[in-house]
Amino acid sequence: MTAPTRSPSVSVPGATIHDPRRRRAILIAVCIALMAVIASVSGLNVAQPQVAVAFDASQGTVLWMINIYTLSLAALLLPLGALGDRVGRKPILLAGLTVFGVASAAAGLATSAEMMIAARLLSGVGAAMIMPVTLAVITSTFPDEERSKAIGVWTGVAGGGGILGMYLSAVLVDWANWRWLFLLPVVLVAAAIAMALRAVPNSREESPHRFDLAGSLTSVVAVVAFIYVLHEGPVNGWTSPVTLASLLIGVVAAIGFVAWELRRTAPLLDVRLFRDRRLASGSLALLTLFGVQAGIFVVLFPYFQAVLGWSGLRSTLALMPMAAMMMLASGLAPRVAARAGARATMATGILLGGVGLALMATLVSVDGGYQAILPGMLAMGLGMGLTQTPSTEAITSALPRERQGVASALNDVTREFGTALGVALLGAVLTAGYRTAIDARLDTVPTDTVPTDTADTARDGIATAIATADAAGSRAPALVRAAQESFVDGWHHAMWAGVALMTILFVYVVARGPRRTVPTTPATAARR
Repeated sequence: MTAPTRSPSVSVPGATIHDPRRRRAILIAVCIALMAVIASVSGLNVAQPQVAVAFDASQGTVLWMINIYTLSLAALLLPLGALGDRVGRKPILLAGLTVFGVASAAAGLATSAEMMIAARLLSGVGAAMIMPVTLAVITSTFPDEERSKAIGVWTGVAGGGGILGMYLSAVLVDWANWRWLFLLPVVLVAAAIAMALRAVPNSREESPHRFDLAGSLTSVVAVVAFIYVLHEGPVNGWTSPVTLASLLIGVVAAIGFVAWELRRTAPLLDVRLFRDRRLASGSLALLTLFGVQAGIFVVLFPYFQAVLGWSGLRSTLALMPMAAMMMLASGLAPRVAARAGARATMATGILLGGVGLALMATLVSVDGGYQAILPGMLAMGLGMGLTQTPSTEAITSALPRERQGVASALNDVTREFGTALGVALLGAVLTAGYRTAIDARLDTVPTDTVPTDTADTARDGIATAIATADAAGSRAPALVRAAQESFVDGWHHAMWAGVALMTILFVYVVARGPRRTVPTTPATAARR
């Protein structure tokens, strides 16, 4: 079969902005918009108990309030990113901010679980309009020599903004009420709209071909199915009929998407581009990094709260050094990449991230305290910051300027998939390690004074073990200690699994990383 030719397209103004003051205003506007989206990803996590009580909702219902946002966001990124390229990036950004702001306000005023789920679904739609456009505006308007620095700021907000948003959310929950969580995104949206109206230019692509509706629909089905499997597999069981059916739907939709895109003259995403080592290595790096980061958060919070006995607010504050290091390194990465090259910078960051995981795997113990975990967190933050910026630029530079909405959406989809995959994978490793260890340790606790149901509950997780420990009477301290030590054993397994993933990624990037990161032009595209 003959490969289809790439469709001609016209880039309509949104030309490079040479005024540094306006570029600064553009960057601030899109980063504020991005911060609103990122903060909402993790914000509701800190208020799960309060939301459950307010709506008399089960844990499964509360999890759907959280996951439906990620699901709709990830599913719509590619088609809405492409729509922004065609309709205009500024109108899509403003429309997305409006939808997101209205949905966030509705979530804060929700009177039922159903209303909350609907508001979170709509928030995800608005976020999917915002997120790819924020990066596309940068890559389509900043000059070549300034683009890397701007992307570094964007990746710093994308990487560290979630932790900062989680902290601010925890402050609002502790000091006021869970409904105030949604005030933060509304305020950020208002500020972003005001700045975008004044500073952000419009740019779009004119194409003689129709929008790829079939490709958009199959991509949505594939993403929804795969994300659902990763979210619900640990809950329903990986071999349950629902999980297997969702996996089958995702595989069929993904195969259909690839087959359709290969036949299209103007595809939503030209899958042949993954032959480009920039796109392939950048996507794989972000997939792994965000997976490992999400997996770390799965084990960090139980450690802080159940092992160290900290509050949710103090636990979130403990993550700030890692977030600060990540944001600082993201800003420095362009200068490092300019001197050492994108591949060397990515590889160095991955190596540092792996070292950080190894430190956390070897130093952390029940009695080690925060000082045992801090060096690993700092190394991980530094490594992730150094890797994210050149990885993001590798992806955006692999697609032409008029397709930056799609490039940005692909960058974001990779992050969302990595997050879901990391939670599922490292969470499963932690759970398996905990259960193996707790079974062995419960054998050392005299069962005549520990009720059978209490021992069984302790096997479910460290939180339930501590919550029901009083039923063990005089053996309660021994039961709590066994649960804490078992959790740390599971922690070690999860960290070493992360080290293994980072090692594989390091080898791949060294062998197949981008030779250099430069903007794609017709001339460079022909050479590559």
